[in-house]
Amino acid sequence: MFKRILMAYNGTREGHAALFACRELATFAKAETHLLAVATMPSSMFLTEGFLPEELIEEEKKRMQGVLEEGIASLKECGYSVTGHLAVGEPVEEICRVASEVKADLIVLGHKQKQSFAARWWRGSVGATLLDYAPCALLVALAPEPAGGRSSSSA
Repeated sequence: MFKRILMAYNGTREGHAALFACRELATFAKAETHLLAVATMPSSMFLTEGFLPEELIEEEKKRMQGVLEEGIASLKECGYSVTGHLAVGEPVEEICRVASEVKADLIVLGHKQKQSFAARWWRGSVGATLLDYAPCALLVALAPEPAGGRSSSSA
C-alpha cells in the first residue's frame, strides 16, 4: 500500500482533480501526504545565453508559493495533514527529486487532455515524461470535462 504520496500541484482545473484524487487515496491508505508546487520559467523567458533576471524568478516563486498555500489550505479545510514543498526548476526533474527525497510510494498529478497527438508531441507532457523517470508509481488524474464538452475549434 502507499505510505507516502507526493502530489504535484499547479492550481489548474486538472490540478484540482488530482488534489481530490490524492485526498481520497491518502484517506483510504492513511498515507503521509506531500504537496509540491514547481516554479518554472518557459524557455521563451530566457534572455541571451540563458540568463534569466532574478526578478522574474522571484515573481514566479511568489506566484507558485500562493498556489502551494491554496492547495495546502484546501486539504487542511477537509481535515487532512499535508507537508508543502516549493521547488524551482524543470517540473519532471523537481518532481522526481522531491519524490526520492520524501521516499514517496506514489506521485499524483493532473493531466490536461490535449486536442491531438501532434500537440502533445510538440509541447511535451510532464505526465508522459514522468512515466520514464519517476522513482515510484504514478497516478494521473483527469479533470472532468467542463459543461458543454471539449471545444471543437482548433488553433
